[in-house]
Formats: sequence, structure tokens, C-alpha cells
Amino acid sequence: MNAQPTVEPSIDNLINYTLHLADSNLILAQRNGEWCAHGPILEQDIAITNLTLDQIGQARNFYQYAALLLNENGHQPAATEDSLANLRTEREFKNLLITELPIGDWAQTILRQFFYSYYQLGLYEQLQKSSDSQIAAIAEKSVKEIKYHVKWSTDWVLRLGDGTAESRERMLKALELLWQYTGEMFVPVGYEMGMGINFDQLKADWEQQVLAVLDAATLLEGVQASKLNTVFMQLGGKNGVHTEQMGFILAELQYLQRTYPGANW
Repeated sequence: MNAQPTVEPSIDNLINYTLHLADSNLILAQRNGEWCAHGPILEQDIAITNLTLDQIGQARNFYQYAALLLNENGHQPAATEDSLANLRTEREFKNLLITELPIGDWAQTILRQFFYSYYQLGLYEQLQKSSDSQIAAIAEKSVKEIKYHVKWSTDWVLRLGDGTAESRERMLKALELLWQYTGEMFVPVGYEMGMGINFDQLKADWEQQVLAVLDAATLLEGVQASKLNTVFMQLGGKNGVHTEQMGFILAELQYLQRTYPGANW
């Protein structure tokens, strides 16, 4: 069973978990931001840019809280949201692997957002009941945004999966690539212990919702649903073991701060 008891987490676990939540949002925002001015149509260019801004806002809230916790516990030099985003190394980032994968085509971007949004919604709904009041407050605020992300990505999955032969083929290709990165969402690591997350329930709800949409989009006709349960799942991101893509992301993301230390907007 992966249900975790609701107890007061250690300060180290709380800091690391807060960084994990921040990192996953920041790295996915960095990826989705690559679509800015390159979306298939203007309306969707604006839509995915708005999603990106939501994710950056959520990341900032968690980074600010992580910095507060670190500084209260004597971290030197003093941490800030900028230092946590721009001065940590690849192995210090704890984001999910799925967030760092290349954007690929529109189908791949949509399906990743779809998987992540349903996971995030279920997780943050649980986090609203967290014993940590700040985590609960950030989750409660974020849920309002995530519900739109779920609706937007679901509409696109249905549109592409049950659309043209080409759009359906692209979605099947994206499904084959991305499914192996979904398992990490539901495998707890050390710092998640004691955070009060019921991973079994989270996974069960996610699978029920996601598979229902994939079925409605006719995408399960293109794969044997039973095979999805036998796919080898990629793990490691939560503990700082990343794909080769992560270094390239940070090189771009952190360039300004590392080239001009202390630069402010």
C-alpha cells in the first residue's frame, strides 16, 4: 500500500517536497514556454502561454515557501526564490522526468499536459488537507487554475485522438513515448513520506479518469490497454537523476543569472 499517514513531516522532508512541487512546475513551464509565438493558431498560442504563467506562479509560491523554511533553519547563504530556481545544479532538481522531455509536436505537448494536469489535480486536492497550512493554502489556490488545465488538455486529446488519421497517429506516438514516464508520479520517495498523500488512491483516480478520456478519444483502440500495465516505468527525477535533456534546460533557464550574478529585473 502506498497510503501515507498524515503526520508532521520532518523539516528536511518538507523542504525537499516543497522543492519537488516547485521544480516540476518550473521545468514544465520552461518546456511549454517554448511554444510562445509558435502555437498552431493564435488562440491556442495564448492559451498555452497562460498555462505556462499559471505554472510559473505555482512554482514561485512553492519556492518562496522553501526559501522561508531554509532560512529559518540557518541556510547560508540566504535562499531566495531566484536562487533556488537559478543556482541549483541538475542533481539538486527534483522534478518529475515527464516535465523535462522535449515538447515534440503539438500532440506530445498536449498529452503530457493532460497526464500532468490530472495528476496535479488529484494531488493538490489531497494537499488541501495537508497538516502544513502553507502547502494547503498554495494547493487550494492552484486547484482553481488546474481545473482549467484539465479541461483544456482534455478537449485537445479528444479533438486530436478522434480527429484526422494524422492527428490520431501523432497521439498514439505520443502515448507510446509518454506512458513510461507516468509511473513516477505514484511511486513515493523518502521525502514524500509523512506528507499525508494516499498514492494508491491518487493512482487509481488518475488511471480511471485518464483511460476514460483516452477511450473516448479512440486512442485505446490503437493500443492494447492491457499492455499499458506492463510498460517499464522510468524513475529517478524525484531524487535528482534526470534525462540528458535536463542539462540543456538549465543551461537556457539559468544563463542570465549565472552570466550576470545577482542581476535583477
